[in-house]
Amino acid sequence: MKKISFLSIITHKTPLPTTTKKHMMGGCWFFFSLITIIGIYKRVKMGRGKIEIKRIENTTNRQVTFCKRRNGLLKKAYELSVLCDAEVALIVFSTRGRLYEYSNNNIRSTIERYKKACSGTSNTNTVTEINAQYYQQESAKLRQQIQMLQNSSRHLMGDSLSSLTVKELKQLENRLERGITRIRSKKHEMLLAEIEYFQKREVELENESVCLRAKIAEIERVEEANMVTGAELNAIQALASRNFFTPNVIERGTPTPYSHHDKKILHLG
Repeated sequence: MKKISFLSIITHKTPLPTTTKKHMMGGCWFFFSLITIIGIYKRVKMGRGKIEIKRIENTTNRQVTFCKRRNGLLKKAYELSVLCDAEVALIVFSTRGRLYEYSNNNIRSTIERYKKACSGTSNTNTVTEINAQYYQQESAKLRQQIQMLQNSSRHLMGDSLSSLTVKELKQLENRLERGITRIRSKKHEMLLAEIEYFQKREVELENESVCLRAKIAEIERVEEANMVTGAELNAIQALASRNFFTPNVIERGTPTPYSHHDKKILHLG
């Protein structure tokens, strides 16, 4: 049997019998299929593997990845708006605060449309649930703050100290010393203010006492003057009684019977 080289088969320079041609065609089909499978396997094996979705720690790699994926995201948004005739608005802020946006329409009108859609789809139950969740979170925070304040109050009173470390006990001691210092300072300030107030009050009372004593002395002098006038009046009344005049005559100036009798005598004569 004549030997036929593989190169001559590929270049079709050597004529082959029909049977040989059939066998060779089957072999070539198998060979090329094997090459295709090997190429696909190598491509899959040597291709890019799956990337774990987590924050990239390297700053340079993170910036490069952001630029690549940002461009891809903007490209996909553009393709979606063109192919599907959809209204698309995309907003991206980088870690440095730079703004990247895309919109096939006015982005503000798209945002307003989004707000209207959200407000239209939301109902009372949804709002109630959101409020309930918010108040639950706030109540949990308040309970935690109350628990911390209660623990701090117990620590300041000297209770529940077994759970504290040496460092925490030292901090608690410093807090108590600062508090005692402020309390003593406030106490001294209040005592000084009270002493100053009572000293001023003492001076005011002494001035009032001097004024009252002066008024009392003046009243006594007036009373003494009134007493002398009364004694003189009594002496005049006693002298009038010795001269047969009544006190009423002296006080009121009314005529006596003797004066009327003298007037009659003078009238008759």
